[in-house]
Amino acid sequence: MANTKSAAKRARQVTQRTLRNRSVTSRLRTLHKGAAGTDANKVRQLISEIDRAAKRGIIHRNAANRRKARLNRMLGAAKK
Repeated sequence: MANTKSAAKRARQVTQRTLRNRSVTSRLRTLHKGAAGTDANKVRQLISEIDRAAKRGIIHRNAANRRKARLNRMLGAAKK
């Protein structure tokens, strides 16, 4: 339990932020499952969502770059 007003406010903020971040990461997982095929449009949409999540600090920017590189590699292999 929080001892001060500011700690109580911080706890409320963390729970709200956690819910918001969880919805974004869940959406990323869902899009990734849908982009598993060779559909370039779905992959582009997923890369856009990954960039947005990285910009907002939901996922680390290096993790975002790694995910995008893997997606692009997968898309390139599917075209061959």
